Amino acid sequence: MGKVLRGDRHELRRGQAGYPASLESAERPPEVLYVLGDPAALQPGLAVVGARRATPYGIGCARRFAGAAAERGIAIISGGARGCDATAHEAALAAGAPTVAFLGGGIDEPYPRQNLGLFQRIVDGGGALASENPWDYAPLPYTFRERNRLIAGLAQATLIVEAGLPSGTFSTADAALAAGRDVLVVPGAITSPSSRGANRLVYQGATPIVDDEAFADALLSCFGCLRQEGGPARGACDGAAEGEGAAGALLAALRAEPLGMEALRDVALRHRPGTDALTWLMVWLAEAERDGLIARYPDGRYGPRVPAR
Repeated sequence: MGKVLRGDRHELRRGQAGYPASLESAERPPEVLYVLGDPAALQPGLAVVGARRATPYGIGCARRFAGAAAERGIAIISGGARGCDATAHEAALAAGAPTVAFLGGGIDEPYPRQNLGLFQRIVDGGGALASENPWDYAPLPYTFRERNRLIAGLAQATLIVEAGLPSGTFSTADAALAAGRDVLVVPGAITSPSSRGANRLVYQGATPIVDDEAFADALLSCFGCLRQEGGPARGACDGAAEGEGAAGALLAALRAEPLGMEALRDVALRHRPGTDALTWLMVWLAEAERDGLIARYPDGRYGPRVPAR
């Protein structure tokens, strides 16, 4: 394919200067690490990983917590994939913090192609792309699972923001535990398929990140970061103010999980008995969507809108 990304190229050899010491804790440390960008960005930081087919909840949480860590100067590490990974890198760039993307294939065979612009901005922003595979090595299904051990190995802690069952994200969590790193997890609704894996990790003993305060405590424990007043900007994982009555009940329900019309109608009927609940519901949905409180998803369900950070 040739060189499609610009930047300084480095080949860091194990045992030589510049090779990240934290990767020695990873299973099978690579003998050579191919890096595009600044090798100094390969520092112990926070890995933020999650579903490729992320829900607005997962995207909002990735942006929220990656951004909060980046604002404290913590490097954000991920895999450059669609969904939660890309959002975490974007949040780091927005905060001016270094970010590192471990690619499944060689750096001259970047995947996914739709993230080429993101990859170039990572390099231009003082971060780095890294791979254990030679520059022109084609990405294969197994290479993405293999690179997960490097994400977890470089990071001082790993945050799982969304994962279903089955999920490749589990291999990153397993690698983090094997390397003696902390695993943090954002839990989700027990009825949400996209959160079943994350909730299972919490059940197995991972540290639950239930709010901003819990995340601040985790950063203090893992990185020695002091809390910031005010915390990160509100996002999809906390939603808008609930309000009162039927409107508040609908916002609370949509905050928990995206809902289709039948489920929304049931909520409306419970809180507006004896009225034309369906007409009221349709008016409320139109106004809430207009005001940016909710969004209609491609599958027809409604859920919280994810604001730009």
